[in-house]
Amino acid sequence: MRILLIGDIVGEPGRRIVQQCVPVLREQRSLDLVIANAENAAAGSGVTPAIYQALIDAGVDGITLGDHVYRKKEIGKTLEKQPNIIRPANFPASAPGSGSMLLPTKNGAAVGVFSLLGRVFMRPVDCPFTAADRVLSEFPDDVHVRILDFHAEATSDMQVMGRYLDGRVSAVLGTHTHVATADEQIFSGGTAFQCDVGMTGPHLSILGRRIDRVVETTIRFWPTPFDVASEDVRLHGTIVEVDPARGCALSIERLAVTEKAAREGA
Repeated sequence: MRILLIGDIVGEPGRRIVQQCVPVLREQRSLDLVIANAENAAAGSGVTPAIYQALIDAGVDGITLGDHVYRKKEIGKTLEKQPNIIRPANFPASAPGSGSMLLPTKNGAAVGVFSLLGRVFMRPVDCPFTAADRVLSEFPDDVHVRILDFHAEATSDMQVMGRYLDGRVSAVLGTHTHVATADEQIFSGGTAFQCDVGMTGPHLSILGRRIDRVVETTIRFWPTPFDVASEDVRLHGTIVEVDPARGCALSIERLAVTEKAAREGA
């Protein structure tokens, strides 16, 4: 079973390349499941019901979110009603939405997907390790493939989570920093790991935002709108191949596609 996690989609440029790439990638890379982190998809912060639907229509099977999950309040009803979009599982139980989902694949097997927010340099949340134990205990026993989108800032936080869940999940893949890391590996227990799968959006930017705006505010303290940039658009993500019977990872591969390559169908 081959699963792609697409890293943080930023604004319209990120959505556009996802819509261009996903149908082609599903065929060329023999993908059984496509998951995307879309918490920055609406003008760089949050996601709307219309964007959710556009990504699903483009071939994304499931959507994960992070610390910007509620920036667009209208997403609340979608989180409550739709089974293929989730918030972090270590938010309060009363928070709108679910922290995990079961996504069907074409061969009939379900994949368990959940999201967690890290604690180092992040907003206060419940313990992600306790939440991980709870979510895994709630997955049906016959769901062997389990994927965690760990939305965290510090590589130390990500490493600890990967080691903690080694042998209990198929993959621990990081999002949030918008910078792809070159540490993809498979741990001894069979869990694929990468600190961050990277950003999907404009890379001639500072984390997807216009360089001039971010620099001015940082240097002069003069507030400017951090508009989404527009150039050098790329899709970043990671493909994990998993043994569906045992749930262990067989391979992990970083993926980077430029908009030029996307237009050419490569």
